Amino acid sequence: MGAPCGECRPLSTSLLFSPANGSDLPSPRGDKAATEARGSGKARGFGPSSHISGSRPNRQTMGAPATRRCVEWLLGLYFLSHIPITLFMDLQAVLPRELYPVEFRNLLKWYAKEFKDPLLQEPPAWFKSFLFCELVFQLPFFPIATYAFLKGSCKWIRTPAIIYSVHTMTTLIPILSTFLFEDFSKASGFKGQIPETLHERLTLVSVYAPYLLIPFVLLIFMLRSPYYKYEEKRKKK
Repeated sequence: MGAPCGECRPLSTSLLFSPANGSDLPSPRGDKAATEARGSGKARGFGPSSHISGSRPNRQTMGAPATRRCVEWLLGLYFLSHIPITLFMDLQAVLPRELYPVEFRNLLKWYAKEFKDPLLQEPPAWFKSFLFCELVFQLPFFPIATYAFLKGSCKWIRTPAIIYSVHTMTTLIPILSTFLFEDFSKASGFKGQIPETLHERLTLVSVYAPYLLIPFVLLIFMLRSPYYKYEEKRKKK
C-alpha cells in the first residue's frame, strides 16, 4: 500500500481551530473564555471606555444632587427660623401690643437697647411699611418655602422664591444704608438709644446682613441651578 495522497491526509489540530485565509474561526472554548473575560473586565471597570465615559458622569450625578440638597436644607432652615422671628419680634411694631405676652415685649426691648437698634425702638413710617409687607406677603410664604426646601425637588417653588428674594433684598438696602450712613444725632425721627460708634453700626449690620445674603443665595440658586432651570424650559416648550 502506498502513502496516502495529499488530499487524503488528516488535518492537524492546529488547522482545525485556527483562522484560515484571514477569516476568524476561533475555537468554541476560546471564544467562551474571551467573552467571559471581556464581561468581567467591563463589570470591574477595566473596559477600554470605562475611564472615559463612566467616571465623569458618575461624579456629576453623585455630586450635583448632594450639593443641591445642602443648599435646599440651608434655605429650608432659614425660612423655618424666620417664622418665630417675624411673629414674635418684628411684627410687634405694627400689631397691637395686647397680642403679645410681657415676655416677648421685654425681649424686644432688651434687643433694641442692647444692640441700639433705632428702627425697632421708634420705627419710622417707611420701616413700618416694610414690616406690613412682611406680615401680608412674606409670612404666609415662609411655611410654604420651608416645606418645599426641606422636602426637596419641588420645582414649583422657583418663581415664588425669585419674587421673595428680590423683594427682601430691595427692603434691606435702605435698612443697611440707614445703619451705615444715617446721622442719628441730627435725625429727629429716631429716638432712644442709637449707634454712636462704627463698631455699633457694624454690629447692627451683621444682625440684618443674613436677611440680605441668604435671599441673594436663593436668587442665584433659582436662576443658575440646572435642576430648577430645566423645569422652566420644559414649560416653555
